[in-house]
Amino acid sequence: MSYQSEYDQSIQNPEGFWLDKADLIDWVQKPQVGLADDINGIERWYPDGTLNTCYNAIDRHIEAGRGDQVAIYYDSPVTETKRVITYSELKDEVERFAGGLASLGVTTGDRVVIYMPMVPEALVAMFACARVGAIHSVVFGGFAANELAVRLCDAAPKVIVTATCGIEVNKVVEYMPIVNEAIELSDKKPTSVVVFERPQAQFAPVEGRDIIWSDLIASARPIDCVPVSSTHPLYILYTSGTTGKPKGVVRDNGGHAVAMTYSMDAVYDMKPGEVFWAASDVGWVVGHSYIVYAPLLFGCSTVLYEGKPVRTPDAGAFWRVVEEYKVKVLFTAPTAFRAVRKEDPQAAFYKKYDLSSLKALYLAGERLDPPTYYWLHEISGLPIVDHWWQTETGWAIASNPRGLESFVPKAGSATKPTPGFQVEILDQEGKQVAAGEQGSVVIKRPLPPSCLPTVWGNQTRFEESYLNPYPGYYLTGDGGFIDQDGYIFIMGRTDDVINVAGHRLSTGEMEEIVAAHSAVAECAVIGVADELKGQLPLGLVVLKDGASQSHDEVEKELIASVRTSIGAVACFNRALIVERLPKTRSGKILRATLRKIADGEPYTAPSTIEDPGVLSEIESRF
Repeated sequence: MSYQSEYDQSIQNPEGFWLDKADLIDWVQKPQVGLADDINGIERWYPDGTLNTCYNAIDRHIEAGRGDQVAIYYDSPVTETKRVITYSELKDEVERFAGGLASLGVTTGDRVVIYMPMVPEALVAMFACARVGAIHSVVFGGFAANELAVRLCDAAPKVIVTATCGIEVNKVVEYMPIVNEAIELSDKKPTSVVVFERPQAQFAPVEGRDIIWSDLIASARPIDCVPVSSTHPLYILYTSGTTGKPKGVVRDNGGHAVAMTYSMDAVYDMKPGEVFWAASDVGWVVGHSYIVYAPLLFGCSTVLYEGKPVRTPDAGAFWRVVEEYKVKVLFTAPTAFRAVRKEDPQAAFYKKYDLSSLKALYLAGERLDPPTYYWLHEISGLPIVDHWWQTETGWAIASNPRGLESFVPKAGSATKPTPGFQVEILDQEGKQVAAGEQGSVVIKRPLPPSCLPTVWGNQTRFEESYLNPYPGYYLTGDGGFIDQDGYIFIMGRTDDVINVAGHRLSTGEMEEIVAAHSAVAECAVIGVADELKGQLPLGLVVLKDGASQSHDEVEKELIASVRTSIGAVACFNRALIVERLPKTRSGKILRATLRKIADGEPYTAPSTIEDPGVLSEIESRF
């Protein structure tokens, strides 16, 4: 079937299209209804179906006689450790850990927060939650105690699953002090903390609360899959919001399983038994979708890599993994390849390895800048696929759908909308703009399966953030345009969330931290373009009159405060002390203008500016 035929069916008859795709997975009770509104008037997929996601990702492949196929290739250059885990071996570990969770009182609907490094046990914990119908919320292991605490307060987990440490290149990051502090800060305390012990760090257990992973599974009874409703949440994943409080994106079981399975063929052109590698982290949505769930739902082998694109040990790290495990498709963020290019501009390492298994490179998480696109194409000759999606959708909104039809790519474009996503560009009045004209990127409802149906515990925020701005549409928060050939170009965020190396972070949250410093009168944090990371936060700070500290001292303290509160992932490394900030007459800081000044782009002083002279003052600092 051609792309256009597939796409047209998905838009003209979405219920029929996706009800047909429900056959891609196994159901306990197969749905007869494709789509229906819930009590809040939100479209939900397969409302009368029941299933278990863990069964679909693991058990059914074993029952089909493929238990000896590799499920996970674990490769950890930072610990010099490798493991090969078959589907049968994975099932044994998952059903036993699921039994361990059940022994701690975890049951259907309970939340389990997982704060883990890139180790197989993280996947085991996620699948074990799915097996018993619990709702997991994975928190990126690089987040500081305050960030973890915010998520504990919101999700109210019965159990936390963690490890003694994570490893960043050659640095050990101890997790238990962070976990202990987060629990202390949170008003929602877990009853148990399960700790996976790694030899790189020890810890002192809290009596009556902490349980060693190995002790838990030693006495656990293996547990079978618990059927749940299609609309029962599989997980909560927090994404940065402009208010500073993260939004808990909810993912349904049924629609997620169908969309993930469909995407492996339609978007990535994979076949069961082949090797797929998403070089990301399980704490981010790419890790959830394409390290953990989609490859195994589809019957592929997935690569779990605990390392970096460079320095573990060199800029050939990715190519070594591709050769060793015969990876067919590699998916990562553009920032990873910018790091590789910086250290190996002539691609000497690429030429060292046998990469004949590699058929395509997929990039997402941030805009693929044309220089990186052209460099990758030049060194590899492979299809370079820039596809665009969000934590909220869980899979690609736009892509070059190589499993359906391969289009001639355009640098800077995510190509065409994926079947199910009716993408439009609207102006501020909600009218469609002409081809090539920029505006707000929106998706016409109903959204396809896997997209969020709500924000955890806050339906009002969900509707106000995503649905109310343009009735009948989902607001992506991105700006861009569609050209005359129907190609989608995403130009950047329209809110105050920035994209640092594929990680969405709130500048509003950083501003709160910076503003809390005793010497700071007012501030603005903006995202500025960076060749390596895509964007980096920059603080513009006005000090209080009579502040006694030097500018260098204040900057160092601000950097340390953001690092302590959010973590090193924020990459907040620069705070520029200025005399004043540009504002409108009503007092609104002109952040969009500041971004243009910082990026060296032309700008026009808005007519509403209080004092145009401040712009030249700011510009002189750059």
